[in-house]
Amino acid sequence: MALFPAFAEEASNKVRDSSTELDWLKNNSFQTGDALSLHGRFLEKTSEEQNKKEPSVSRDVNSEEDGEDGVAPRKKKRKKKQKKKHKKKSGRYSHSSASDSETIYPSDLKKEQEAERREAPQLANRFSWLDDLQSPTEQPFCVDRKPDPANWTYKSLYRGDVARYRRKGSSALGLDFHRQGVSWEDSEVTNKKKKKGGDRKKAADRYYSTVSRQLLKAAPALPALPATHRGQTSSVNPLGVYDSSTALWLQGKGHQDQQKEDAHTEEGTALLGGRTEEFNRQLREQPTDTQLWIEFIRYQVHTLLYNTAAGMSGLQNVRRKSSYRAVLEKKLSIAERAVATNPLCIALQLERLLICQELWEPSALAKEWKKLVFLHPNSTPLWREYLLFTQSYFSSFTVSKVNSAYGKCLSTLSAVRDGSMVSHPALPGIEEDMLDIFWQQCHFLRQCGHSEKATALFQAMIDFTFFKPDSVRELSTPQQVEFFEPFWDSGEARVGELGARGWKAWMLQQERGGWLQPTAEEEEEEEEEDEEEVKDRTQPRGTIWLDVESSREATHWLPWRPDKAKGQSEEDCEDPDRQVLFDDIGPSLICLSSPELQLRLLLRFLSFLGLPVDSVLSVSPGQPGLLLENLSLLTQGKTCPLTSYDLPDGGINSVGHMTTLQGTRKWVGLGKQGEKFLTNLFSMLQPVLPPHYRAFLSLSWIQYEKLKVMRCLHSGNKKRLRSQGKSSKRVAKRLLKEPDNRSSLVLWREYGHLEWLLGNLDEARKVFSTATALGGPKGLGSLALCDLCLLWSQLELEDGAKERGGQPADVTASPAVSVLTRLAEGTSASSTSSSLSTVSILKARKSYEQALAASLSALDQNRKEKLRLRGLVGCYALFQYLTVSVQAANAVYTQVREKMEELHRTLTAAEQQLNSSKEGKLARSLAVQQAGLLKYHNSVAVFPLVTLRQTLTSALPVWTTSVPLWSIYLQVENRYHSAGRARRFFHSVTRNCSSVVPRLFAIVAEQQRKQLVDAAQRSCFHDDPLSILPENGLSNRIRGLFENAIATETGAHCPLLWRMYIHFLVSEGKVDKATGIFYKALQNIPWSKGLYMDAVQLFPDHLQEFVDLLTEKELRVRLPLEELDILLED
Repeated sequence: MALFPAFAEEASNKVRDSSTELDWLKNNSFQTGDALSLHGRFLEKTSEEQNKKEPSVSRDVNSEEDGEDGVAPRKKKRKKKQKKKHKKKSGRYSHSSASDSETIYPSDLKKEQEAERREAPQLANRFSWLDDLQSPTEQPFCVDRKPDPANWTYKSLYRGDVARYRRKGSSALGLDFHRQGVSWEDSEVTNKKKKKGGDRKKAADRYYSTVSRQLLKAAPALPALPATHRGQTSSVNPLGVYDSSTALWLQGKGHQDQQKEDAHTEEGTALLGGRTEEFNRQLREQPTDTQLWIEFIRYQVHTLLYNTAAGMSGLQNVRRKSSYRAVLEKKLSIAERAVATNPLCIALQLERLLICQELWEPSALAKEWKKLVFLHPNSTPLWREYLLFTQSYFSSFTVSKVNSAYGKCLSTLSAVRDGSMVSHPALPGIEEDMLDIFWQQCHFLRQCGHSEKATALFQAMIDFTFFKPDSVRELSTPQQVEFFEPFWDSGEARVGELGARGWKAWMLQQERGGWLQPTAEEEEEEEEEDEEEVKDRTQPRGTIWLDVESSREATHWLPWRPDKAKGQSEEDCEDPDRQVLFDDIGPSLICLSSPELQLRLLLRFLSFLGLPVDSVLSVSPGQPGLLLENLSLLTQGKTCPLTSYDLPDGGINSVGHMTTLQGTRKWVGLGKQGEKFLTNLFSMLQPVLPPHYRAFLSLSWIQYEKLKVMRCLHSGNKKRLRSQGKSSKRVAKRLLKEPDNRSSLVLWREYGHLEWLLGNLDEARKVFSTATALGGPKGLGSLALCDLCLLWSQLELEDGAKERGGQPADVTASPAVSVLTRLAEGTSASSTSSSLSTVSILKARKSYEQALAASLSALDQNRKEKLRLRGLVGCYALFQYLTVSVQAANAVYTQVREKMEELHRTLTAAEQQLNSSKEGKLARSLAVQQAGLLKYHNSVAVFPLVTLRQTLTSALPVWTTSVPLWSIYLQVENRYHSAGRARRFFHSVTRNCSSVVPRLFAIVAEQQRKQLVDAAQRSCFHDDPLSILPENGLSNRIRGLFENAIATETGAHCPLLWRMYIHFLVSEGKVDKATGIFYKALQNIPWSKGLYMDAVQLFPDHLQEFVDLLTEKELRVRLPLEELDILLED
């Protein structure tokens, strides 16, 4: 038989080669005629079925088939099957050829299909051999309904591996859909068998099923036993052992609290919706109200916070991120609409970019920032935010890029200030803002380790401001910078260097023929022997790197200059980064026309070098948190409660002090080279400054000497204290010998305090007595004399408390009372004065009362009275404390504070803003005086702390950045076992304050408490009572405080906060979490080199990684690891 039997005859007619014939493709038993006759009969039957419309067609066809002879029953069945299929097909589509009068309904067709299914013939149910068939044309197929287990185990190890399933219907697999049908309906017999078997095999219901629970509810209640102390019995609570919430749950009811919570949630949602509608209504009426737009933008966070506080399940917590992003996008859409309505509002633009930081890519964000500062080049708040963005965005941060951004900012603002940028006018206070940005740039370079560039910037600005030639003063800032560049590159001595004469003298000499080269005799004396940098080679590699790096930082903070007398050139510098080119500093030079701003620049430079300065004249910039790095900010004022806050520490490191968080200074000052630089600076500046400016310089210098003595006292090194005391006294005496300073009571006061700190009490009393004699009969009318007598009396009081352990019994014999009484009388106070009479004390009190009343009455008219009020109030309060009681002293401070608050309410808004800085300093200093006096009294006598606590809790919410007040508050609250009061107060202050200082002190308070608890638990045995109540969860509380602090805008950019957090985690043994916090800190403060040095100390195994990161971000690395390997080999 051929592959296609119906066309085998055509294939045979073709002429083919017999050799190529394929016999195995032929089937000789197949007859072509049979196939053609079968096909013809099929066509005839099809035509007959199309002409029949009655349902009895199937019966007629069966009778005709019965009359045929020689056809097996198998064949009849097959023909009937074929007729049924064609019948179905013709029945469906016969309406197309029928007349329009006959209508076929779908119900008739359905009945026909069901009848055909019932009358469909069944195939054989058993197997038969091919030889047993009577004819070869008989149907050789049967239906096998017996399952074969071999089908389960085919390609399988176990029948359980085959998936269990239930088939719908009782048909067999592999049917030919053209010839065979499928019966999807089971017979009644089969259904009955399945039902009987299912009833027999049905498992009993479990106790938790629905049927069982219904039976339990329908069962009668069991008799309950009488119980007097049990709950109310019921059908669900027969024994009375369930509480009300469980009984309600058994009844399928909700708890009343849950219902209340649902009602509260609905009420809160309605409230939020109402608030949103109110915002929309107000913004439609007032679209130009920018503050209202900002409130509406920030209000969107409340919806997310409310949903979070309402209780989040696991699924809701997963969706929190998507919800937060949706809120951000909503805020962004509102901000864009607000900016479109108010395109000139800078605050709305900043709010929009703040939202975009969490949504946009860094490149798109940087482009938008540049576009914004291009459109508003005269807005200094916008420039501040842009500079903060550039220096805190880790992905695009490099030191050179940020430094160029500072230069671009200052040069643009200079063009606006000069008027050369005619498109944008200069805003009020632009010079002051430019000075703040300049100071911030210098500290940025210092924090990055580029101390040479920062120092060179200050040197250039001092020359550019105080030694400017008269011929270039009328030129614009860029033209003045062009004239200044030749002087900078000429190699002449600069500010602070030996032989420096200034830019003005250099230009005059250039017109006459230039300078004469100095001889090299003086320079030979300055050569120093190089110390061995690696002192202990047995230490770990990371420790050695830290020691050498911090040592070089303390030594090499001055720019390197080639010594022409020794024949040096720029190629002789071993470290090229120590040289500072003019391109690094030229764009940042600015012009300051105001004498007050020029003095502020000078004091900023002294503060940069580590000298104490007046806090009012050198006001800190708008973002002081960026500069906080030193732990001394949080650990001061524990020794002398009255005088220890005379020189408060600002927490900002000076130049040359770059080390780890808990590292110590190499020197107490600037070192030998730095002290020479400072001496040359003062000797160069004093001739060109007016007398009252020179007084500020002299005061800062003598306070710097006193500060070095205090550091030696704190370190406990007596040898260093002795040598430092001699040099400091020498400087103080030299300053007092100058003609302008001989009658300066301020300098005499500092010199007397210096002698007192060195332990020379008799010498200090002589200095104070001499100073009071210089004051003459001015008495209470002299500000400087009041301050001097106040310090003298405070020192005498503290010394008397150490000797006698408390207040002296005889008031008339007290040295402090004698000093204050002589001040009120207007006579000089002698160091060996005799006992006072009670009459003189009464007269002194009357004088104090009259002077205070006169000062308070003239407070709103004369500004000088505000400055004199501090010393006068301090002296009067201390006099009342020594002669009457602490309540009398407290009444004096209360009277003055109420008068100042009343005066402040009467001023207008403009006057309040004008006088805020000086009034703030006066009120803050009075609050520190009052708290210090009350703290001292609590340390020497029995007195309730209510008064002191009320004083602190009323002053701290107003002066949230006052470090002395926070220090006193910590010392007071840490004495109690319960910390609840302090925690509530810290929370109330930090909730309404953006400063990072209260958050730092809140963390320190918990850390000190944890140290106290840990020490008590370690020192006691198992059965011994503890000296303090044990408390769990302090570590988690401290971590929560850290997380809340770094989540704020100011805390995220505070280096001190991040470094404290990392140290705390390492101290708890959580090194992995500390590593994660370090990398998180890099995303916010990548410029802080101290952060990297802390990481080297805490994670020494990653030294190579941290140094590579420093190099990549262009931070200053003074000791490369290759040089470290060479030093270790030597």
